[in-house]
Amino acid sequence: MTYRTTLDLLFKSQEFVPNYKCDNQKNLMAIIGGLDAPTSSFMAESVNLFKIPQLTYGSFAQEEFQATKFSSLYCMVPKEDHQYIGIIKLLLHFGWTWIGVFTFDKNTGEQFLQKMHPLLFQNGICLTFTQKIPQQAPFEQLSALFALITIISKKLLDQKANVFLVYGESFMILWLRTIVFLRDYDNKESASFRKVWILMFPIDFILTGFHRAWDVQLYHGSLSFTVHSREVQGFKEFLQVIKPSTHKDGFLQEVWEQLFDCSLSNEESPPISNQTCSGEENLENLPSPLFEMKMTGQSYSIYNAVYAVAHSLHEAVRSRAQHRGIKMFAFSNLQPWQLHPFLQGISFNNSAGERVCLNEKREAAGGFDITNLITFPNRSFQKVTVGVLDPSAPKGKELFISEDEIIWHPAFNQVLPISLCNDHCSPGYWKKGIEGKQFCCYDCVSCPEGKISNQKDMDDCFECSKDHYPDKEQKECILKPVVFLSFEETLGTGLASAALSFFFLTSWVLGTFIKHRDTPIVKANNRSLTYTLLVSLLLCFLSSLLFLSQPGKVTCLLRQSAFGLTFSVAISSVLAKTITVVVAFMATKPGSQMRKWVEKRLAFSIVLSCSIIQGWICILWLSTSPPFPELDMYSELQEMTLQCNEGSAFFFYCVLGYMGVLAIASFIVAFLARKLPDSFNEAKFITFSMLAFCSVWISFFPAYLSTKGKAMVAVEVFSILASSAALLGCIFLPKCYIIVFKPELNQREQLIKRT
Repeated sequence: MTYRTTLDLLFKSQEFVPNYKCDNQKNLMAIIGGLDAPTSSFMAESVNLFKIPQLTYGSFAQEEFQATKFSSLYCMVPKEDHQYIGIIKLLLHFGWTWIGVFTFDKNTGEQFLQKMHPLLFQNGICLTFTQKIPQQAPFEQLSALFALITIISKKLLDQKANVFLVYGESFMILWLRTIVFLRDYDNKESASFRKVWILMFPIDFILTGFHRAWDVQLYHGSLSFTVHSREVQGFKEFLQVIKPSTHKDGFLQEVWEQLFDCSLSNEESPPISNQTCSGEENLENLPSPLFEMKMTGQSYSIYNAVYAVAHSLHEAVRSRAQHRGIKMFAFSNLQPWQLHPFLQGISFNNSAGERVCLNEKREAAGGFDITNLITFPNRSFQKVTVGVLDPSAPKGKELFISEDEIIWHPAFNQVLPISLCNDHCSPGYWKKGIEGKQFCCYDCVSCPEGKISNQKDMDDCFECSKDHYPDKEQKECILKPVVFLSFEETLGTGLASAALSFFFLTSWVLGTFIKHRDTPIVKANNRSLTYTLLVSLLLCFLSSLLFLSQPGKVTCLLRQSAFGLTFSVAISSVLAKTITVVVAFMATKPGSQMRKWVEKRLAFSIVLSCSIIQGWICILWLSTSPPFPELDMYSELQEMTLQCNEGSAFFFYCVLGYMGVLAIASFIVAFLARKLPDSFNEAKFITFSMLAFCSVWISFFPAYLSTKGKAMVAVEVFSILASSAALLGCIFLPKCYIIVFKPELNQREQLIKRT
């Protein structure tokens, strides 16, 4: 019928003679049509032979249309691929990842699925089912029909899939509604009705038969893609005054009778209804589904097509006139094929203020309107534009949706419908795929320790940056506070208090020895060494305070070197005291040659030489690889430790090792001299002090290496205080006891008597 009608259009004047034009008054320059893809294709096969431009308004430029044999075809609707992208963006906007698809069982449906599948997969959307509907319902085979109804009914009852995508033609809507009707659900509010239908262009609800014959409640709240349109000035006013009497071309009369279900008084045609039309009826009184007073997408495309042809004709005539050097415009000799150069790439502004243009593929640029279907109990419905798809918009802004204007199916209680295989994974969890199921179906598994997920439905958890740590719920990263061992915290306060207490105790001991400097017990063991040892212990206690201040460039440079030097002086003094005791005893023997060594120079030489060696080690350390402040972000999970990096671990252990050598030497000498007969012999006390000193520092190494952060500093400070206190207590407290509490024993007579 399409072929014959097209030939009638091309050749029929008074009678039909194929390939002959008998009427020179009518010169066909272009054709606008048809509504669906098959009609456009059949028309193009005939029209293209004569190179007559054909502008379609209701179907996409299919791939077979774009072949060279259809070179005369122009498509006034946007490219179909734009609609595919719009579907993806719409699904992602609402978070719908578990959907069903209905399509016709023919080539166009198969091509649609081939294009959509990769797009859905790339964007994390799964198809719970793909149902192909036969173009002709098998009503003759009831068993096949009921089998199909059962299959589709089960899919409609899927509680997880609340969104169905429908691709096809208007007949698809009738087909699905028929299946639901024949299924004869007892409960009209069942799950099958509680769905969101997404209808793709060119499906349209402007079907008189559909409106009159079927209940459209099934599609209440559905969303559909329609060709973008704008209100054209004067269009509504034109519809308000148009009457069959003013347009006697036969077309309006037929439409009028169908719209008002009546018959105009016309003797040439039989009446279609017992009711007679006056011809003065008002189109505004018709329900909107039956006749819309606003410019629809198809009407807008036709409007633009008419003006595209008009502009092309104008340019073609003007071009010929300029070429021939005449001012008179004429259409008489203009041929249809001469319009093609002007239609290709045409661009103009229409009266609605929009730019209309055709690209090199003869496709119109433009977008789609997203409409929301609202149904009413009287089987009428209304379409409301709730969004726009503009492919030419900046990336990420192609889709605009006004969610507040959307009316969903009443069963959703106006809450955004959810269409997921399973519930969202909340922050703190990640999606773990289920073996044998699609990737949209997953288990929510809590993040492993040390990792977080801060969004819903994350594919994996991730670690926080090195200066952050996960919260307890593993939902976000918290900035690690910078900490260091300071005076303000309890541990720092305790260590500082202990250091100051020992400092004042040492000061009291030093004052006591100075006050009683002429007593035998003070004079017996070299007062200069005693004062040197006590002063070095004072500095040792004070050096520990450097470890309790905020690490900086100066403190990091001073604290280890100050600690090493003061301790070296202290241990060197102890060693000198021990050697002095041994030499003094040997000098008391008759004929001994050791008398000349019992002088202050021996003790001074020992202290100075031992301290200089430690000083050189510290100088080499500070000049080659000095300590520096750093942030330790890894030792503690929830905090960053501001600490001193020792720079060179080799020199650090050299300083400690050298002090250990001095301490062991002092211990050995004191141990050998512990039984020398002297009432004021310090060898026993030095032996105990060195034993305590070595025990502290031997325990220091495993404790220091097994701790992190502030604990490492606390271990070193404790070792400094403990070893210094051991020297002070073991060597000086017994003497202070005699000086203060037993002064009667601090007499020369007692010394001679005890000797």
